[in-house]
Amino acid sequence: MNDTSVSSAPRENATTETEITLGVLDAVHANASVTQRSVAQDVGIALGLANAYLKRCVRKGLIKVQQMPPNRYAYYLTPQGISEKTRLSAEYLSSSFNFFRRAKDQCEQALKVCKARGWKRVGLVGRSELAEIAALCNIQGELELIVVEPRAGADDRFAGLKVVSESAIEGLDGMILTDLANPQGTYDRVGTVEPYSSMIVPAVLRVITREEEKASP
Repeated sequence: MNDTSVSSAPRENATTETEITLGVLDAVHANASVTQRSVAQDVGIALGLANAYLKRCVRKGLIKVQQMPPNRYAYYLTPQGISEKTRLSAEYLSSSFNFFRRAKDQCEQALKVCKARGWKRVGLVGRSELAEIAALCNIQGELELIVVEPRAGADDRFAGLKVVSESAIEGLDGMILTDLANPQGTYDRVGTVEPYSSMIVPAVLRVITREEEKASP
């Protein structure tokens, strides 16, 4: 079974430097054979601006360019680019007015996946606003949601939910990644303990999943 990423709606036109840079990195990550024109369309910016941001990302070492015959180029995220993408994702998510709407839709999708798999006890990996949204989406209590974080005190609770340490995840049927501070790091860390297939990853977190990593050149 592959790890699950819940898809997101297309990005609205980017307006800030953070949004544009993140949009460019997302476009390159999604398709190495992107063109300046397709990046402009994906991010919702002018062609000249897309060209300028691509060049800036290359200069900063975030993107690597490889010439492909005939007269074509392939773009790849460097390790530094992946790190910057994660940092900008957290910054963008914290300030985006569209975050709640998109997060709610994806949490609802994630909970449906849990039910379809027959999961009953589901861990929300990360104490955050995203975990609160997931709890709101489970208002009827069809699933037993439990917040999971590296360390938890006795009788600790968050958003009305029990909080347990990551050492307790073996007793769960599955997990939904809800960490906003460092989603990629948490995904990678928890994946060394439990199968990646047991963790649903909302696309709003922009995590590079194990399957995506295997498929990249």
